[in-house]
Amino acid sequence: MFKGVATAMITPFENTGDVDYDAMHRFIEFQIKAHIDALVVLGTTGEASTVSDEERMEIIKFVIEKAAGRTKIIVGTGTNDTKKVTVNNKMAQELGADGVLIVNPYYNKSSQAGIFEHYKYISQRTDLPIILYNVPSRTGMNIAPETAVKIAQACPNVVGIKEASGNISQIASLMSIKPQEFKVYSGNDDQTVPIMALGGDGVISVFSNICPVEMKWIADSILNNDMQTARSINNKYLELMNLLFVDVNPVPVKYAASLMNFTSDYVRLPLIPLCDKHRQVLSDKMKELNIVCC
Repeated sequence: MFKGVATAMITPFENTGDVDYDAMHRFIEFQIKAHIDALVVLGTTGEASTVSDEERMEIIKFVIEKAAGRTKIIVGTGTNDTKKVTVNNKMAQELGADGVLIVNPYYNKSSQAGIFEHYKYISQRTDLPIILYNVPSRTGMNIAPETAVKIAQACPNVVGIKEASGNISQIASLMSIKPQEFKVYSGNDDQTVPIMALGGDGVISVFSNICPVEMKWIADSILNNDMQTARSINNKYLELMNLLFVDVNPVPVKYAASLMNFTSDYVRLPLIPLCDKHRQVLSDKMKELNIVCC
């Protein structure tokens, strides 16, 4: 699918709550200028759960049109309704997406056997490459390494996994048993270096919304076997990476993007804007790192 960095892209909103397509266009160009390897549209960071079906179609069309083949476009299509995922996949495929990112079912959760059947059913109904998305902090259910491997072996178009379990031991276990061609991406910015050191292929990043060049520098350094540079850049920006999760994602990164004049910091309910205390800490760190000047 890709190696390196995919930005888990924010969805810019106007202060009215409408999608801000002018801001989205500027943001796409910012990312492509940084040579980002892929854009993930309508994932968690893109507030997909509060986007209507009509908005979903327009956003996907817009991003694919403006990217114009200059980077891969991966669409978040996962829900806890298996058949709805297939509908979302069909839309993504018809609009020209390069692949889909599918979160494991949340709320109804299922079992490891149910997760396997969920992805098997979905994979048989799309030609697009699928990246699994394991984020138990949000879904309440973990994709075990053995289940991920079983899915990959049964479903040829399941090409990788975004691993956001936060469990490095689990990810090390996955790396030891997975098929060679099955890609593992870090789903947590602060774990990109250790996961890639274990053999991971890159990161699906929130941090790269505001620092795509720096995130690319980290990932590309590891891919080029320059761990010293990767560690140095990672250490410099690690506190900022973590500050982007001082509140529920994407609340902090939306505020950070607003400081860079990309968009408003508007988030749709039930999310609310970042509190004043966290605004100050985040803006101070961005000034310290010369990401914003005032």
